[in-house]
Amino acid sequence: MTPSRPARRPALDTDAGAVGHRLRALRMERGVSLSTLARTAGVGKATLSALENGTRNPTLETLYAITAQLGVPLAAVLAGPAATPTVRGTTVVATLLESFTDTDASYELYRLRVRPGGEQVSPAHQPGVTEHVTVFAGVLRAGPVDTPLTAAAGGHLRWTSDVPHGYAALGDEEVAASLLLRYPRT
Repeated sequence: MTPSRPARRPALDTDAGAVGHRLRALRMERGVSLSTLARTAGVGKATLSALENGTRNPTLETLYAITAQLGVPLAAVLAGPAATPTVRGTTVVATLLESFTDTDASYELYRLRVRPGGEQVSPAHQPGVTEHVTVFAGVLRAGPVDTPLTAAAGGHLRWTSDVPHGYAALGDEEVAASLLLRYPRT
């Protein structure tokens, strides 16, 4: 008897077709070709095409790379009928709880889980974007790849995320945290 392989969970727990439609609409609104966006985001052209057509589920890393090049927050492509869209990365699982705006910025609030045993590196966001993480359980190392920060339960981290930045759970315990991204208005 051959051992069964675990089922692969989708990277995005929301309607991939709706996300793809929003990606295409945002790209076209900006007058950016598929080839140009794929190149600047570091994503294969076939991958981007499949995402826009809703035939492929994007990972958190891929969506961040694309939305950064489009100059929009991640919630711009996640917003839709799902009450709490969830995106999975290499190590991070992020569930969008709320997105909101004020006169100076747009915000996204996520429930964050960081699995132990790996590290996730996210691409740079647009200039001036900041991330604010409050840790509820576990020990988190996060922030700019070159100068990461560490916080245990009850701690808070803040950094400007317009550079590559990473997330890792230190030790064997999964990290439970909240993540608030602030996108300044231009």
